[in-house]
Amino acid sequence: MAPIRPRLVLVLAAALLGTVMTAPTRAEEPRAVEPADYTLSVLPGSTGPAIDPTMYGVFYEDINNAADGGLYAELVQNRSFEYAPVDNPAYTPLTAWRTTATGGATGTARVRNDDARLNERNRGHLRLDLAGTGGSGARFGVVNGGYGAGMAFGAGGRYDFSLWARTDRGSGTRLTVELQDAGGAALSEPLRVTVRGDRWTKYAGTLTATAASTAGRLAVTAEGGGTVRLDMVSLFPRDTYKGRANGLRKDLAEKIAALRPGFLRFPGGCLVNTGSHQAYEAPDWERERSYQWKDTVGPVEQRAVNANFWGYHQSYGLGYYEYFQFAEDIGAMALPVVPALVTGCGQNKATDDPALLKRHIQDTLDLIEFANGPVGSPWGRKRAEMGHPKPFGLTHLEVGNEENLPDEFLARFTEFRAAIQARHPAITVISNSGPDDSGATFDRAWQLNRDAGVAMVDEHYYNSPQWFLENNDRYDSYDRQGPKVFLGEYASLDNRFSNALAEAAYMTGLERNADVVKLASYAPLLADAGDSQWRPDMIWFDNARSWGSTSYEVQKLFMNNTGDRVVPSRASATPALSAPITGAVGLSTWATAAAYDDVEVTAEDGRTLLADDFSAGDSRWTRTAGRGSWAVEDGALVQSDVAAENTLVTAGDAGWHDYDLRLKATKKSGREGFLVAFGVKDTGNHYWWNLGGWGNTRSAVEKAVDGGKQTLTESPMTIETGRAYDIHVQVRGRQVTLYLDGRQVASFTDDKAAEPFRQVVTRERATGDLIVKVVNAQAAPARTRVDLGTPRVATTARLTTLQGAPEAVNTAEARPIRPQRSTLTGVTREFTYTFPAHSVTFLRVKAG
Repeated sequence: MAPIRPRLVLVLAAALLGTVMTAPTRAEEPRAVEPADYTLSVLPGSTGPAIDPTMYGVFYEDINNAADGGLYAELVQNRSFEYAPVDNPAYTPLTAWRTTATGGATGTARVRNDDARLNERNRGHLRLDLAGTGGSGARFGVVNGGYGAGMAFGAGGRYDFSLWARTDRGSGTRLTVELQDAGGAALSEPLRVTVRGDRWTKYAGTLTATAASTAGRLAVTAEGGGTVRLDMVSLFPRDTYKGRANGLRKDLAEKIAALRPGFLRFPGGCLVNTGSHQAYEAPDWERERSYQWKDTVGPVEQRAVNANFWGYHQSYGLGYYEYFQFAEDIGAMALPVVPALVTGCGQNKATDDPALLKRHIQDTLDLIEFANGPVGSPWGRKRAEMGHPKPFGLTHLEVGNEENLPDEFLARFTEFRAAIQARHPAITVISNSGPDDSGATFDRAWQLNRDAGVAMVDEHYYNSPQWFLENNDRYDSYDRQGPKVFLGEYASLDNRFSNALAEAAYMTGLERNADVVKLASYAPLLADAGDSQWRPDMIWFDNARSWGSTSYEVQKLFMNNTGDRVVPSRASATPALSAPITGAVGLSTWATAAAYDDVEVTAEDGRTLLADDFSAGDSRWTRTAGRGSWAVEDGALVQSDVAAENTLVTAGDAGWHDYDLRLKATKKSGREGFLVAFGVKDTGNHYWWNLGGWGNTRSAVEKAVDGGKQTLTESPMTIETGRAYDIHVQVRGRQVTLYLDGRQVASFTDDKAAEPFRQVVTRERATGDLIVKVVNAQAAPARTRVDLGTPRVATTARLTTLQGAPEAVNTAEARPIRPQRSTLTGVTREFTYTFPAHSVTFLRVKAG
């Protein structure tokens, strides 16, 4: 039997009548009005909220090698010999470098941190001690392999080389610089440089690639004897974005620019507010610091370095000046984020140091001066010296990121805001609500933000596609008189087209609430396909190629077709889900050893479905996740591997519903507590009660759908080691009640409908277009009756459609999800159009 599709009613408002543009291909002809599965209609003359031109933007964080080896076009990895185990345990000061010799030359290459260094902030340099052995043409030196597979060279491409050097050899030291392939064969004519004098001097030249390679190398070798010291060995493609020196990788920057983002939030993210808040200075030269903007401006050889929160090195070659310049180049509002001296992202520590807080507040005031000050001001002069006398025009600034200590954070935020408003009252200072979409931290942060009269609050969440389909109305009930919302980070936890469809459906709700949601940005923006720490991501790259994910295509479609004002419309909802929660039961742990015993499952009528005291072993349990070390010990089922995560074992029938699950659980050791699963279909589709999760701080029920999780209920909880707990989960229909040691601790009903058919309509003033945006995230086509609400309608409309299999993924080799443009003719006030299954469709028509 074919599924019955719900009827949907939408009403569309109209825009101005005008000339119609025709797209290259032709879509299906509208049919005469007839009964349809869905309909669309509006109350004529209704006015929705205005949409700010800055509503959609991008969030850039140096995660997934997004800066060095990514957007920052420098091809040399570890150019200043500053890599260290503090960045990554596998790093050494010579990471990415190896020695090379020709003609019998010998020597040694060592990284030194001594008084011969280039400057105080550039601590390490390479010392080459040359033995002077070998015959004519004998050379000893080093080769850099770049990032990933190597440096990408284009045939005929020009590459700008530079280094700083000094020598103790009175006659000078001759260097030979060349591009090479992975086998050492030359890919350029050699560049000859003679280093003279024992004072640091910069040398530069240009190399032209004679052939293409994606595994290129840079070789720097020296002739003769003596000691030569090298630092800041650099190679940039001449063809950077907009041809800028110290510039950006062109293909990545162009993909970002093609989004037409309204703002650029930078530089993070977790790397903003984690680590020490001390400066990079003697005596400690702290290498695990929060992101402090003054470290990142001025000549690149004088900038600090830092360990990146995500497990690698930050050169700060891409710094605040470059971020401001890039924002200006792509027409985006710059939105920097500064640390609030309360660490987030699992560190959760408030720094109580009034003098240090005062210094960071002054640094933030200096940042505003750097962005907006006249050239006669100290920091305005610094900006001008770097090449930009004209102010950048900063209007928004965010303090903090995802702090889990809302009271401590708001106390410090308030001091930042007071100082900024006293000097720069026009600057909008943005706060945040922690790392989740709900829960105790979220609720407390929002209450504090409301009480403090904060102008805008940054929300972050990463959830399952199901959550995004279920929560389209999230902002419908937000207080119109309270703080505005900046949705600074969101995504649906994978890069399949089904994820992008769920995000698109959710974005219709963002636009509908454009009076509350003022800014929104998907995250993360960039990811190295060979070395990433997070998925999903908007744009993927390797050393030579880049490609937009399915989510990139959705974001680009919305960002290029936003409109200026929402046209109110309404839609009938899909009937509420009525089937009961159904599935087997399970036990699991996360970085914890635990024992489970006396597991009993009883049906609502009292029948015993499962009773297991493990006296006969554990044969009734399946190692569903295939992780952990499970065995029966002392009459209980024990998971003993404290390093293993998500060790799910299951028992029972996938058809079970309306039951009670009871068991005893004892924590033996580890970081967290227990995971008790119910409604289990498989490893990616289940519910579990997480007792003592998040470092043994919380209790929550998480729902997994196709691998993506969302939190349904949450409260503080700590599980004691060695104590036996009685756990009881009662499932009735779609209502779940949780008991611990005989006391009810939570109850919820999981009955939100995951509406697959969503729409929003906007009007674009410049063109007079009415933009009808429809998402059909289901397997069935949506035959839809459209009523534009006015007889003054152009007969032709332009369609842009994203359509494909829900499991489709864009890659370097294939792009199954890309925009398809077509023309719809015969448009009248009322017509019928079938929106394809698994599709996003934007229809532009002139009507008024």
